[in-house]
Amino acid sequence: MNTKQIDYVLEIAKTKNFNRAAENLFISQPALTYQIKLVEDEIGFRLFERSVRGAVLTPAGEQFCTTLRNIKTELKRAIEQGQNFSSRYQTNISIGLPMRSALYFLPKAITAFETKNKGISVTPHFLPLSDPSSFLKGEEDILFSMEVDVKRIPDIEIHNLFESKIYLITEKSDTLAQKEIIKIEDLKNRTLMVGGGSPPELRAVQQRVIENLNIPYFNSNDYETTLINIATHKGICLAPGFLNDHYNEFAWIPFDCPETVSCVLCTHASEQRKSVLNFVKLLQTIYKEH
Repeated sequence: MNTKQIDYVLEIAKTKNFNRAAENLFISQPALTYQIKLVEDEIGFRLFERSVRGAVLTPAGEQFCTTLRNIKTELKRAIEQGQNFSSRYQTNISIGLPMRSALYFLPKAITAFETKNKGISVTPHFLPLSDPSSFLKGEEDILFSMEVDVKRIPDIEIHNLFESKIYLITEKSDTLAQKEIIKIEDLKNRTLMVGGGSPPELRAVQQRVIENLNIPYFNSNDYETTLINIATHKGICLAPGFLNDHYNEFAWIPFDCPETVSCVLCTHASEQRKSVLNFVKLLQTIYKEH
């Protein structure tokens, strides 16, 4: 099925009439009928029921056209983005990260890099945390990750970026939010949320708190669920600082512990482009300064 056939199907769905659609598309009615038959043969179901009143979408055709409209919109957006890119840039560096907060200084780095390197763009791709699969397929040039998730993967280069400290997340109205630093004993009689893909360093801290204070705890499936649980007064949470979105919705208080979570950038071992490696060095420099 090609883009012209998509236009044919959507025009008939819009006009509900083969003759009128053919006129709008500047083709003959028999040619339009033939093209629709080709589409229906390809997809394996009827799109339209024809009658003296015109053409009506079948239930399957209605659903199919909804999807086609979305495809056409996405295709238009992709073409426009490609046109914008081709008019300004000659090459692109893609960087994968799980959320904007993971690389808080990324906008600063992109601005500085693109100002100095005309014709090179840097594009963020947002990926699931702890899932490097698209990077390993070559879909990204650089990947932000926790070191524990990538240190045993072959054929990549790991570049140290920063050590993310452990914080307590609470509601801003919580009395703990007034403290400058949280110690284990401050969590007495509280309910701690654990799980959600916590790295081993964080699990060690969580276990130490639970064992020392014998406090209740429960598993929270993921970070977003954990934030909802905090907002609904169900508990508190320990988390690495790179998850902090800086929206000021919750209190993030440093937790008194020696553990940190090592955050790194990864490139492919075969990567030879100076632009990619220079952008990694720029990010390292900015994080070192901060």
